[in-house]
Amino acid sequence: MQLVVRICFICITALLMAFLFFSDLYILSGLMLVIIVVQTVSLINYTNHTNRKIAYFFDAIKNEDFTLRFPEKLSLKSLEELNHSLNMLNSMIQDIHIKKQIQEQYYQEIIRQSDIGIMTINKKGHILFANKKVEELLSYRPLNHIKQLTQVDPDLYKLFTNLKPFERKLVQLSNEREKKQLALKSTALTLNKDELLLVVAQDIHQELDEKETDSWVRLIRVLTHEIMNTITPITSISESILKYYKSENELLNLEDFDEDHIKNTVRGLEVIKEQGGDLMQFVQSYRSFLNLPKPDKTIVPVQKLMNKVKVLMDQENQNRNINFEVIVAPTALELFIDEKQISQILVNLSKNALQSLSEQENGHIKIVAANNDQGKKYIQVTDNGPGIPKDIIDEIFVPFFTTKNTGTGIGLSLSKQIMHLHGGTIKVHSVPFEETSFVLGF
Repeated sequence: MQLVVRICFICITALLMAFLFFSDLYILSGLMLVIIVVQTVSLINYTNHTNRKIAYFFDAIKNEDFTLRFPEKLSLKSLEELNHSLNMLNSMIQDIHIKKQIQEQYYQEIIRQSDIGIMTINKKGHILFANKKVEELLSYRPLNHIKQLTQVDPDLYKLFTNLKPFERKLVQLSNEREKKQLALKSTALTLNKDELLLVVAQDIHQELDEKETDSWVRLIRVLTHEIMNTITPITSISESILKYYKSENELLNLEDFDEDHIKNTVRGLEVIKEQGGDLMQFVQSYRSFLNLPKPDKTIVPVQKLMNKVKVLMDQENQNRNINFEVIVAPTALELFIDEKQISQILVNLSKNALQSLSEQENGHIKIVAANNDQGKKYIQVTDNGPGIPKDIIDEIFVPFFTTKNTGTGIGLSLSKQIMHLHGGTIKVHSVPFEETSFVLGF
């Protein structure tokens, strides 16, 4: 209504000014012009009053000032509703802000009390956040810049300088009190258009000790099994032969011997010799496992490596109807490896796959060499055989563990050792009669 009245008065004044101007009453016409200007300025100020009110409101919100309140008892209902809406919106934003602060404090407290070290680093090396655990693990407090890590260990500073997103690193820190084995994992994130690196650190020394103990237990169990299987027949046969020549702790006379005694003795000695030879072969394989030579690495075209493996496996596959497939993508893929050692792994895995498919129709073996999503090179050997039971899949890399009637059980453990010397990994995944795959990661 105020706008309507003000505009009507401006129109009336304008008409009156025109009438006075054409009546040659120029002074009164000029006075009307002044009145029109005053009315127009007043109308603009009246209109801007609401705009200024809203601008004040947003400025207060931007500065996190929630004390601003507008009067809600006014003569004009429209302004009263506007003020009420602004006050209600102010209260809602204040509640959201308080909840956000409480949530932020809650998450920060969780991170501070976490058993895992967490820190964020920007491109310039400034540490924007570091919880107590990471300061404890890195033995430095407070952490503000990665250059401070040179005082802990110069190699640690170099590691953090070259740390890339989605990388995993292992680092060992030692002092006069303790030794720490840290696992570092990095993740890229963007906050307020700033590229940051989130680094998670964890002391895995205890876990490694437990794994090492578990590995020794499994190894000793396998060694004990193999040695007992070899020595038990030797002991039993030795006792039997001894009975031929001794009775009630007294040696038999030569007259008491017959041809059967001699034949049985010879047979027994032959078995003892065979068992002893097997035991020597077993020990020799153990020595070869421990004395594995350091890899002689060269740049090898993967296609050449795969062709060599395929030729060898075609010879093994002559009397079997098993589909053998090799894929290299890209075809120019290269690896910095010891060609003989990696060929040994691939041939061993392929032979295992062939043996598992020996009694199965539509057997299929596929070897794929490629780059994964992180740009890491890998070789995967897959077959559709009976697979590896869940109860023994954790045992297959233990030296001398085998489920076959023949073989030393050293192939997979040797493969793991070779990959370890190459700075890589070997992993297994098995779904019986669907897919069993071994992945070599470089």
